[in-house]
Amino acid sequence: MAEPTREKSSTPGWLRPVWVRLVVLLAGFGAVMAVVGLLTGALAGTGVGSLVVGVAGAVGALWLYNRVIRTLEQRPATEIDRSAAPRGLRNGVLLGLGLFTATFLLIAMVGGVDSLGWGSVLGFLAAVGINAGAAVTEEIVFRAVLFRIVARQWGTGVALAVSAALFGLLHLVNPGASVWGAVAIAVEAGLMLGAAYALTRSLWFPIGLHFGWNMAEGGLFGTTVSGATNHGGLLHTVLDGPSAITGGEFGPEASVFAILACGIPALLFLRAARRRDRAAR
Repeated sequence: MAEPTREKSSTPGWLRPVWVRLVVLLAGFGAVMAVVGLLTGALAGTGVGSLVVGVAGAVGALWLYNRVIRTLEQRPATEIDRSAAPRGLRNGVLLGLGLFTATFLLIAMVGGVDSLGWGSVLGFLAAVGINAGAAVTEEIVFRAVLFRIVARQWGTGVALAVSAALFGLLHLVNPGASVWGAVAIAVEAGLMLGAAYALTRSLWFPIGLHFGWNMAEGGLFGTTVSGATNHGGLLHTVLDGPSAITGGEFGPEASVFAILACGIPALLFLRAARRRDRAAR
């Protein structure tokens, strides 16, 4: 009886080692992230231009990720399964909006808000584009590529530590960045978003959470996002007070209230993920 014919993999041999694939994917999608960020930032003054480019960049990055994973890993990219998108995005956006609103209210309660006024509709549209592009491309790089591959090889704990640390380091390149701000965003956003991915094993919930938080921070309340230039939002907020409370030049993400607001759900996500894994054994 003849042996069944084995289907040959279309992945080049040099790309099959995990560490090589990790480096190639990080470099490739890191470049996509940088290009989308530069274009949306450059068009921020137009509002609509940034919106169109940001949304198009997000859609294009997801399409490219799906094609690349199918080719390099010879599997469907289940982490971006479209059937999970509506629920994951909705839940993530709502939670992100709620967490930052809670952070803002805590800052306001202790006198950290100096003034609050109307902002700009064009600034809001620019924020949608900038944050759509950033949320999708950064989550592809740090969760779909880095976290997923490292977790598969060395476990969730190592993946959380590595992805959170590099996520914090990335934000050191922003104009108003500080070491404390990078540490804060690594602890709050890096861990929370990694935990959200570990829990759902889907990219949609972290994307929605990332987008919702940033939109509330910059697009709604008009505060500085991760030390980057503020292009405005529906409201314009001036914060004043100790950096530990307001976050200083880095923005509210460097506030102790932001660490608290994001740290609690991160722990809950990890606890739920651990319970699920134990039940599956």
